[in-house]
Amino acid sequence: QVQLVESGGGLVQAGGSLRLSCAASASTFSIMSMGWYRQAPGKQREVVATITSLGSTDYADSVKGRFTISRDNAKNTVYLQMNSLKPEDTAVYYCKGSRNIWATYWGQGTQVTVSS
Repeated sequence: QVQLVESGGGLVQAGGSLRLSCAASASTFSIMSMGWYRQAPGKQREVVATITSLGSTDYADSVKGRFTISRDNAKNTVYLQMNSLKPEDTAVYYCKGSRNIWATYWGQGTQVTVSS
């Protein structure tokens, strides 16, 4: 069973920065595609950023230019560097990992709150 544990969330003022971390228990981390998703109250969960096993990245338009996803395979960890945070970034952020279409794993989430 693959376990994903997020950390790094918290309260920050608008314009500030946070770095989220997601640590995976899987020895197969290096071949997993990873992503960050978020869900605000009353809204559906949405993709924020993804990174493939080869390092290709993609971002939601709302965070492009402000957020950066990266991975450290030696540490089985994926990161989300969040800069220029806005109140609308407030949400629970979830880490997602997948080895293939039939094997998907989710973390428990970490709260990010951005005050104006």
